[in-house]
Amino acid sequence: MKASVYSMEGKKEKEIALPAVFNEKYLPAAISRAVVARQSRRLQPKGNDALAGLRTTAEYIGRRQAYRTGINRAMARLPRIKRGGGGLGQVRIVPQAVGGRRAHPPKPEKVLAKRINKKEAALAVRSAIAATASRRLIEARGHLIKGVPELPIVFDSQLEEAKKTKDAVKALESVGLGKELARAKGKKVRAGKGTRRGKKYKRKKSVLVVVSKGGRALRNIPGIDVMAAKRVDIEKLAPGSKAGRLTVYTESAIKELGEKYGN
Repeated sequence: MKASVYSMEGKKEKEIALPAVFNEKYLPAAISRAVVARQSRRLQPKGNDALAGLRTTAEYIGRRQAYRTGINRAMARLPRIKRGGGGLGQVRIVPQAVGGRRAHPPKPEKVLAKRINKKEAALAVRSAIAATASRRLIEARGHLIKGVPELPIVFDSQLEEAKKTKDAVKALESVGLGKELARAKGKKVRAGKGTRRGKKYKRKKSVLVVVSKGGRALRNIPGIDVMAAKRVDIEKLAPGSKAGRLTVYTESAIKELGEKYGN
């Protein structure tokens, strides 16, 4: 499998052979498991106080002739607060009562992280890399690639050395990615409580640029992520566990992928 190498002006310079990782079989189940396993590592244990809802004098006494019994009083037989001077107060302790305990609260000892075998995780990464060369999968994710001549898109290593963002934008537009960059410019207000937690806006995921080093000029473009070839991230390759993200590689990044996954 070969790919053309484009210059910063969008002209074909030469052809290079792609590493064998681009011929990997598409395995959506393995990719989904790897993404979920990685996301689960960020979860933090949480739990209620063990005595929440139980710090009360409430007690249910079922003996008929006992002091403060709730039997034969035309009231529900539930644990009630012991008032000063005798008598019974409000219901407590039981989950259906106001101020009672929770029936099944979250427990801090619960194991939240999902486990996945190393070989399966590595296979998922290779499969996600191969999916970046599939036009069908990329279009299924909603990327606009009608004007893109071939996939995957490989640029000369000058792209990662660009110092100005406008130069990087021109380079991407020269290979037919103008509509895709325009699609990711917009943002919308997130629904729900996330707006109060520092996550007010949602942006669309656009191009992923894989470099060997550098790439600072690309980071300010809306929707674009930059990833080093040595530290391949399955979440960036398959956001939301859905593979087929539109990806741009540099020539030096292709070489590093070949060294890492074999030619």
